[in-house]
Amino acid sequence: MKSKIPSPLIRTCTVSASAITNIFPQKIRSGCFKATCCRVAALLLFKKYAKNDRPQWRPKRFDFMILSVSLTLPGGVYCNELDWSVGGYGGQYYDTEPGAFANPKSNYLNQYLVAITASKSIWRADKLPLALEIDGMVGYQFGITSLYEIAVAPVLRWSSFPWNETLQTDFRFAPVGISYTPSISPLERGPHGKGSPTLNYIIAELGFSLPQNKSEMIFFRLHHRSAFNDALNDYGANGEDFFTIGYRQYY
Repeated sequence: MKSKIPSPLIRTCTVSASAITNIFPQKIRSGCFKATCCRVAALLLFKKYAKNDRPQWRPKRFDFMILSVSLTLPGGVYCNELDWSVGGYGGQYYDTEPGAFANPKSNYLNQYLVAITASKSIWRADKLPLALEIDGMVGYQFGITSLYEIAVAPVLRWSSFPWNETLQTDFRFAPVGISYTPSISPLERGPHGKGSPTLNYIIAELGFSLPQNKSEMIFFRLHHRSAFNDALNDYGANGEDFFTIGYRQYY
């Protein structure tokens, strides 16, 4: 027995299905997974219904209306922004305060950091170019000493500058986070040889991308482990500071 499917639904699903091969990779690249999943779910349900020869099997008309509309809506309805990012960065340790990386008095020592990082936007302001992201990293330090580091922090991202039509610029700042190292670096030990594996994690970062390709970014990051002026311990040791450069891809 043939299924009695309304002809407008057949046309809607047929046209949308033919476009999925083009829509799917585009949405994966842009990070709009929700749009892709809705299209695939609607297509699979349509196929199941079209092949079913049991007249008693009838999905609700409302379900088909929702799924049919989801097939034809543009991806922008679901996602206009790139919310996920993955990247990597590396840099060198310097022995002054975080903001003094360009100070001639800063000494860059033979201690290096390489790391992978990922972030997710969790909030965007309606009227300001401001977003809140969760940023995490896993890194490895080597040189004077070798150790691993893992850190996470909420990051504020400001993405509006007068020259953005020429060079897209983003400023990201995290004053409070958590950084953990399984062992204590000799560069973080106080006068009595003590230090803390868990310290505050601070990020200050400038990122640059082409206006026509905002999904790829080069960034400069100040990576700092901080004792909050001895608020987290009384060992009298400053946390490590690294000036780094990295690459990030948004999805």
